[in-house]
Amino acid sequence: MNTSSPPAVSSVIAPLSSLPDFDPRTVPVVGVDVHLPAVPLAVQTPDALRARFAQPPQWEPEVVLEKKFMNREPAHASVLLAIVLREQPMVLLTERTAHLSTHSGQVAFPGGRADPEDASAAETALREAQEEVGLDREFVEVLGTLPTYVTGSSFIITPVVALVQPDCVLRPNPYEVADLFEVPLAFLLDPAHHRRHVFDRDGVHREWFSMPYQQGDKTHFIWGATAGMLRNFYRFMMAE
Repeated sequence: MNTSSPPAVSSVIAPLSSLPDFDPRTVPVVGVDVHLPAVPLAVQTPDALRARFAQPPQWEPEVVLEKKFMNREPAHASVLLAIVLREQPMVLLTERTAHLSTHSGQVAFPGGRADPEDASAAETALREAQEEVGLDREFVEVLGTLPTYVTGSSFIITPVVALVQPDCVLRPNPYEVADLFEVPLAFLLDPAHHRRHVFDRDGVHREWFSMPYQQGDKTHFIWGATAGMLRNFYRFMMAE
């Protein structure tokens, strides 16, 4: 799935969330990448992650651009791909509250729009993570960034990858965060859990990944931009 080429249509298309009865969970799965290797556990350790970002390989992201559905000026944003250093490394994710104007109810990384005062993409991600989930900077070690991902709502998102100490105390903002949960890094870096979806309507062709994660009796449906950035992280980790 390479969405780096220009959209098939030049006009702004309707967001999926505006389509009647649209539910990404019901869109058929056209493939699961069980043929691709998982990232070895040996390179998911803190020291191995530090080493990879210190000397990153040559690689190309797989998913970089969604079809535009909002006619507005692009805005820069950052998200924190936070790897919590538990016995098994875990990735911190949120479920956004239903009333938010963009990406409501979706699974997302902590993060948001850049402020003029932010000195860097990492500063944006750290500030937003503190405001959104109460993650204090003293618990965070920034490793580096991944290539930008452009959403259909014209956000140019920089994923900032960081290690987080497990003794951090999180205080999610109830206005923005409906749920806060963690997913094993090994689960997300195994393409056997990367499902491909295709959706065609009104002459518009769209594709995306999903990575549903079952936690007790709840399924966290990771899809869209969040899944796309995780797929790019997988490609970064597998590059030689």
